[in-house]
Amino acid sequence: MNSFWAGSITEGMGRTERPVHSMDTHEEGISNRDYARLCKLIYAEAGIRLGSERRIMLEVRIKRRLRALDLGSYSEYCDYLFGHHGLKKEIVPLIDVVTTNKTDFFREPQHFDFLAGKALPELAARSGNQLLIWSAGCSTGEEPYTLAMVLSEYAETHPGFRFRILATDISTTVLAKAERAVYTDEAVSPVPAALKRKYFMRSRDRDSNRVRVVPELRRLVEFRRLNFMEDDYGLAEKADAIFCRNVIIYFDRPTQERILNKLSRHLVPRGYMFVGHAETLHDMNLPLAPVAPALYRRVDA
Repeated sequence: MNSFWAGSITEGMGRTERPVHSMDTHEEGISNRDYARLCKLIYAEAGIRLGSERRIMLEVRIKRRLRALDLGSYSEYCDYLFGHHGLKKEIVPLIDVVTTNKTDFFREPQHFDFLAGKALPELAARSGNQLLIWSAGCSTGEEPYTLAMVLSEYAETHPGFRFRILATDISTTVLAKAERAVYTDEAVSPVPAALKRKYFMRSRDRDSNRVRVVPELRRLVEFRRLNFMEDDYGLAEKADAIFCRNVIIYFDRPTQERILNKLSRHLVPRGYMFVGHAETLHDMNLPLAPVAPALYRRVDA
């Protein structure tokens, strides 16, 4: 493991306890009308379709916002949300609590093997050793930091190789955690021991079970909030490879196809699109051709 991190590893991670609201002792669920309004809004803003089976999940997650806003019921929350200026103030926190964020370091490792062994030499030869890799749906940062490790290792043995990593997500909460780059020992367990020693540092508190990504690696990743439902993703240049893995499973089929078409427009010709192994692009009208399981590349129009 790298040198000790000088700062407190728990800095900024504490929570201020709020008094228990009276709602906790007298539960009332979301009304049918309000649930329908919320589902329509969430679908329009984030592309996430919630069926009746997700109702309890939504109630549990929105309860966090009730406490944060000191509101006593779901109906009060909806009155605030759909009221004057409420939507403008609350839409980002609402999307934060309803999105699901699950990721790991070196998740689906064969993708990183392919990237280092096959894709990087090919892409570097075509683009002049200056690559942009995009982690689209980066969650709490494990994927882009994995990419940073893989590309840094490749750069050490290939003089002149340069790269940038863009990491985006709709949730400001997970982006803040990703930028902080603090993880538990359990979370970094999939990282090979040599890379763990090289790219992570411990707190001065020897009893802590947390580590932090070294500054040199953190500087290689640019984090940005991006909503896949936006028409313009605001990217000035195209990516050589896009990792959008285990993200589109949360959207319905038409939305998946629209998102993947927009992502493809930001991919260089013959650039690579990595998706999750549980995701299929079969029968979609996309400028992508299969290469291997959960791996595609951009084809010319």
